[in-house]
Amino acid sequence: MPGTARPLRILIAKPGLDGHDRGAKVIARALRDAGMEVIYTGLRQTPEMIAAAALQEDVDAVGLSILSGAHNTLLPRVVELLRRNGMGDVPVFAGGIIPEEDVPGLKAAGIAAVFGPGTPLTDIVQFIREHTPPRHSGNQRSEQEKSDAH
Repeated sequence: MPGTARPLRILIAKPGLDGHDRGAKVIARALRDAGMEVIYTGLRQTPEMIAAAALQEDVDAVGLSILSGAHNTLLPRVVELLRRNGMGDVPVFAGGIIPEEDVPGLKAAGIAAVFGPGTPLTDIVQFIREHTPPRHSGNQRSEQEKSDAH
């Protein structure tokens, strides 16, 4: 049915060498339970792999979970690659072990929000709903736009 909104599509990814994904899986389940479609990329993803998956899956937002301490390098790189792929309008949020003093720099680099340990899942769901307008089926990126971005 033309013009019908589809559920928000959220990509959850673990950039870098993190080997622990319990938090990412908890977030993925909470978003799914809130009615969103969730694509989980699994462990040890490069920024390039994450940006490619976001483009291929035509996601509305990207969530990055990181514990390794490489957040100041990896997270801005994901944002940069999304912008290069014509997805600069897709909000990117992050969670994990990120020192409070690093948050302003990440936000300046394009990370829309940073959620630390213990953040209520309802806060994350609410943030996504408020900052990710649903695209209607007629507004999805065309296959040509996707191929042009490569």
